[in-house]
Amino acid sequence: MKAYHQILEALNDLLTQEKAEFLPRFFKTGKGEYAEGDQFIGVAVPDSRKIAKHFSLTTNLADIQEIIQSEYHEMRLVALLILIQKFEKSKVKNEQEQIIHFYLKNTQYINNWDLVDVSCYKILGRFCFENKKDEIFRTLAESENMWENRIAIVGTMYYIHKGEFDLTKEIALKNLHHSHDLMHKANGWLLREIGKKNETELLNFLKIHYKTMPRTSLRYAIEKLDEDLRQNFLKGDF
Repeated sequence: MKAYHQILEALNDLLTQEKAEFLPRFFKTGKGEYAEGDQFIGVAVPDSRKIAKHFSLTTNLADIQEIIQSEYHEMRLVALLILIQKFEKSKVKNEQEQIIHFYLKNTQYINNWDLVDVSCYKILGRFCFENKKDEIFRTLAESENMWENRIAIVGTMYYIHKGEFDLTKEIALKNLHHSHDLMHKANGWLLREIGKKNETELLNFLKIHYKTMPRTSLRYAIEKLDEDLRQNFLKGDF
């Protein structure tokens, strides 16, 4: 049996009616919503992770290509989780470059915030940081595809973990006034992550931009600050 069918069968064995009803609503699959038409089997993320771990050693990129193109959200999630495991275990640069090429070629299937957030900084973020490929993120930030825009900002999480903040701030500014609230949340989240590593860096950024930032981004960015500081930003007292 092909890997695609084995994984689909394994997912179907773990579905619950509760998840099958909840997930389409949670991930906004209704008409006119950001994930319109996406289909869910009804499997919890921890179970998807177990399946990915089970199949990671027996699948190759050709298998993953078929899996990531699935109509089912959980199948695409499993494909990305397997890809992360392969990337993290790879010690050969050529293999890593193949995985990066695969990831960038398939961004059309990385088409919801959870798929972006679980994968981009662990794969693309690490690769770009280690190989000084910041331009990949700048290109994605210019895309007309919102999910590629989100990959660009969330992918810099790896840089933040390594104590480098300039690229995150640059990408956040590029799409600071994006048309979609999901990007406002992502920008605020990554700015908040900067603050957790270096509060001064965040404060310096906010003092310049907070008055023109979308309110959602600002609220996310200041969430972990001292309450007096938070109120100063919210009231415009800087």
